[in-house]
Amino acid sequence: MSFKDHFLPEFDQEMATTRRTLERVPYDKADWKPHEKSMAMGRLAGHVAELPGLGLATIKTDVLDFATAGMKPYAATDQKDTLAHFDKVVADTRAAIAAASDDDLKKDWTLAFNGKVIFKMPRAAALRSVMMNHSIHHRGQLSVYLRLNNVPVPALYGPSADEGGM
Repeated sequence: MSFKDHFLPEFDQEMATTRRTLERVPYDKADWKPHEKSMAMGRLAGHVAELPGLGLATIKTDVLDFATAGMKPYAATDQKDTLAHFDKVVADTRAAIAAASDDDLKKDWTLAFNGKVIFKMPRAAALRSVMMNHSIHHRGQLSVYLRLNNVPVPALYGPSADEGGM
């Protein structure tokens, strides 16, 4: 079985639960943050919506240098825009992963900043680390933001206290 045959079902499930989390973000509280060093809720939602795009960059490039790539953070404006952006990024990334061969995914991919290598690893490992794990991490943060604002938290890996009672 190929890497993508193992990875895509997990990708689909994680992206579905991430979308359910994004659906709950109250944009009337977009500027809210739990601490002065924290991201504002709207910026965090935008980051969660853009992160699957790192999977596309991982497939389409050999090196991603944040200082020279011309990437700008996605600025979430409202729920409809955020979900549309997320859905497009997820669809594009999924298609790229589905089209990649195992040989493509074994090739090294490099993340850098200003020419300095942050890490270099096989694309398959970068997909899991840079895109999937990073997305899950920030989705977890976003679920805490929801809880702290009395917004029902969706079920992610089983019932939440708001859905299915735990």
